[in-house]
Amino acid sequence: MDKILEAVVMSSYPNNVKQGLVRRVIEAAKQPMDSEQCWSMLELSTKLYLTGDTKYKREIGKEVLEVYGHYHPEEFEEFFNVRFLLSLLQEGYGPTGKRSHYVLDYIQLGLQFVLESPSANSIFSLLRIEVLRKVCERPSPKQCAKISKLLTQHPQCIPTGKHQLLFCQQLIRCIGQFQCVSEGEEEIMEFLEQVNKVSGLLQRIWRTQTSAILPSLKELFTIISSTEEQEAPSNALASVVQFVPLELMDGVIRNLTNDDSITDVQMMMAIGRMIDWVSWPLGKNIDKWIIALLKGLAAVKKFSILIEVTLSKIEKVFSKLLYPIVREGALSVLQYMLLSFQHSHEAFHLLLPHIPRLVASLKKEDSNSATSSLEQLAELIHCMFFRFSGFPDLYEPVLEAVKALPIPNEDRIKHLLGQNAWTSQKNELACFYPRLASKSETGKIGLINLGNTCYMNSIIQSLFMASDFRHSVLNLTEGNSQPLMTKLQWLFAFLEHSQRPAISPESFLSASWPPWFTPGAQQDCSEYLKYLLDRLHEEEKTGKRIYQKLKESSLMSQAVEHHYLNKTLIEKMFGGKMMTKIRCLKCLNVSSREEAFTDLSLAFPPSDRNVRGNTSILPVEEIGPQFIEPPENAGQLMGSPWIPRKAPMTSDHAAPSMSVETLGFQEPGEAANPGHGNDVGVDAAKDPLLTFREQACAAKDSRSVPDLINYFLSPERLTAENKYHCEKCASLQDAEKVAELTEGPHYLILTLLRFSFDPRTMKRKKILDNVSIPVVLKLPILVAPEETEEVCQHGKDDAVPGSGFMTVVYDLCSVVVHSGISSESGHYYCYSRECTDTGPHGQPRDGVPKPASDKQLDFEIQWYLFNDTRVSFSSFESVSNVTSFFPKDTAYVLFYRQRPSRQSCLLHEALAEAGRLHGEPSLHKDLMEAISKDNILFLQEQEKEARNRAAYISALPKSPLWWRDLDRDKDDDSSSGGCSPAAGGGGSGSFHGLVF
Repeated sequence: MDKILEAVVMSSYPNNVKQGLVRRVIEAAKQPMDSEQCWSMLELSTKLYLTGDTKYKREIGKEVLEVYGHYHPEEFEEFFNVRFLLSLLQEGYGPTGKRSHYVLDYIQLGLQFVLESPSANSIFSLLRIEVLRKVCERPSPKQCAKISKLLTQHPQCIPTGKHQLLFCQQLIRCIGQFQCVSEGEEEIMEFLEQVNKVSGLLQRIWRTQTSAILPSLKELFTIISSTEEQEAPSNALASVVQFVPLELMDGVIRNLTNDDSITDVQMMMAIGRMIDWVSWPLGKNIDKWIIALLKGLAAVKKFSILIEVTLSKIEKVFSKLLYPIVREGALSVLQYMLLSFQHSHEAFHLLLPHIPRLVASLKKEDSNSATSSLEQLAELIHCMFFRFSGFPDLYEPVLEAVKALPIPNEDRIKHLLGQNAWTSQKNELACFYPRLASKSETGKIGLINLGNTCYMNSIIQSLFMASDFRHSVLNLTEGNSQPLMTKLQWLFAFLEHSQRPAISPESFLSASWPPWFTPGAQQDCSEYLKYLLDRLHEEEKTGKRIYQKLKESSLMSQAVEHHYLNKTLIEKMFGGKMMTKIRCLKCLNVSSREEAFTDLSLAFPPSDRNVRGNTSILPVEEIGPQFIEPPENAGQLMGSPWIPRKAPMTSDHAAPSMSVETLGFQEPGEAANPGHGNDVGVDAAKDPLLTFREQACAAKDSRSVPDLINYFLSPERLTAENKYHCEKCASLQDAEKVAELTEGPHYLILTLLRFSFDPRTMKRKKILDNVSIPVVLKLPILVAPEETEEVCQHGKDDAVPGSGFMTVVYDLCSVVVHSGISSESGHYYCYSRECTDTGPHGQPRDGVPKPASDKQLDFEIQWYLFNDTRVSFSSFESVSNVTSFFPKDTAYVLFYRQRPSRQSCLLHEALAEAGRLHGEPSLHKDLMEAISKDNILFLQEQEKEARNRAAYISALPKSPLWWRDLDRDKDDDSSSGGCSPAAGGGGSGSFHGLVF
């Protein structure tokens, strides 16, 4: 019969004809037959099953084996013996070099017919040994899956005792070497199914033998933490972790993170490879294990590992949000990585270029998964905006991308940030910040935040960018008896000449710290600035005069020396004078008092801006951006509100009031009057009070710095409880109080009083109104009549004969921005530029510096953004629009520099002359040596860090190019299906990129 069957199978008949003949043979096999005939048929069917070159032949062999196993069990048991199986497993079947791949399938098929036979236990014992040997030989995923299928169906064959533990460990090593060589989707799905079968076998063993779990996990960690030069272990290992009971997690993580035998490099390698597992589509709880290990490392303060791994892996994790099949786990890991990385903005900033594209892709997907992920991602982004404010230029595209998504409230943001931080002790991360490899491309140097010291950093950078002040400080002589000024000189010198990307202002902070400030708490930068300038001023008054050196070197004329020698540097640079006048409304007696100031604190007008009565005021006017060159009669003046004004030229027009002009904020389409520079944007025929009322009643968003100056300079009525005690009347009387500027400072500092006390909440609240900032400001300065006449005789436009005011022009040079809603919290950063007397191409003329044109000041002087350690290029457009994009980021302190005029030319000439003679300030020997030594030290530190970092980075597992995921989504809009970026199934290329 075996000959007949073999002839039929090998014939060239059609398969349907063969099938009919085979049916007859199989039916005949159900009848009793002698042992010899049975053996012949079993040998033939075994040959067909193991060596058949077609699926049809193997199917015939299987059918015959099953028939003989059912109807001739004794002969089958005798044939299917231990010796035969051992030969199959160790030597194979068929010619050498062409071993059958179906041996395990054959054994699984035959076992079902010998389970009750006397030889069953012997066969089970043999298989326990042989499957362990097979696994140690590292079979392919397909063969491993066959072993798993065999052992799952016949658990009696699973190794026992010590061999069982060894089997689990070796099986994990097999999984670690699994690779899918094909990129076809069917082949990948088959590979995933094979991995699932193998890991499922481990789960079965662990359920019955829990003692095998921890040794298995130890073997897994050994594999993923290996630093030897070899191929990275397969991501299929993720399938093992998903079956570890979560109740073991805490103990496992605690043992790992407290094991002193595990080096940092090994731990970093392990966690890096685990993070790569987020791309494994079949894993469950993988994200929980990754996050648990990250938290465990934070608990034992392994911050260097966490930082390196986060920075090297966060972009890859982010890219996996494109794929619905792994999105949930990837988002969980991403959330923890970002929310825990709170000592620096580096991790978040790595994602900024990719966020808009991902958001667009998720919106396009329009699925429940995508919608949920978008909302969680938006919440995460706003947490990062809150934690790392001060980067408006970088954040604008991201803010635009998520503007339509829900914004979490501040309590929710603080909750998320509070519960995920690595540590509550910020000083524990101080040594890891900043991580800057080189100086900013701007050439400027940042300042390290020493724990909520951004308020100081912003002020220091603003003072440093005030070039006249900086040069004067750097020109200080050694031994000047001004310890705080000397520390400022050293700080400025390092900001000017250091090779470091950022320096620590720790020494200056300790010296300039106001005693009532709370260490580590956010402070008011304006309060710090006032204290600092006052300290510097008082210190110089009691020490040597800073201009004594200029006197000895004869750089100053006698007139200049007489005028300026008695002033401190702070007075020369920031000091102005203001006249406060009070007029009794009964006897009209006027009392006045002149006082010095270093800054003007500008309050916001109340909602009812007409509260101060009907007295004339000095309105501030706006000039549109097209009026770059000052108009000819910009200096037309008028007197004090209480000095009789000249009659208007015609009876139909009221006399124009003295105005403060600004450049840069006329809306497109607004008409301007080029004939009257001080009245541009304001109808000259209108009464000044009416003009002010119109400005005051304008939309809230139209407030500007000139509005606040108007309010500051406008008369105030003293009545009721605020009545004035008139000396002439010898009683309390209604009165009117007005402030007038009598001397403009070289640097005008304006503080916008945004913080006010709210009696309802008993806290200081912040006024978030947007205030437009003019790039050029023209202030009215009250001068004596003889000074006005002198200026006019020189042919200048600064004053008009007979008037009491002259125009002083100021250029914006710094803006300190507060980000937040409270003075006790938030963040400070600043925009700055260097304003000088000459434009980029201007030359001194007739001994007086030629003023830079407004155009040059607007477009040719570079703006910089200083945000602690980070310094970047910026623009006035960014300064102007920051509050529009980020409502909590508002201008707080402004620095303006006075342009040279006849009133201030003495100081300008002295500074210009000193600059021409000395060029860059020459530093004294000790300071230069300190800078030189520190630069050498920095280079040595860089070399050492580069070596250490190279060792860390080389230890990190190599990953596929993560950005291909994002690029693929951008370039290929036609992908579809369960695993593609768009819907989740896609082309084979995208699926292969996801898993492997």
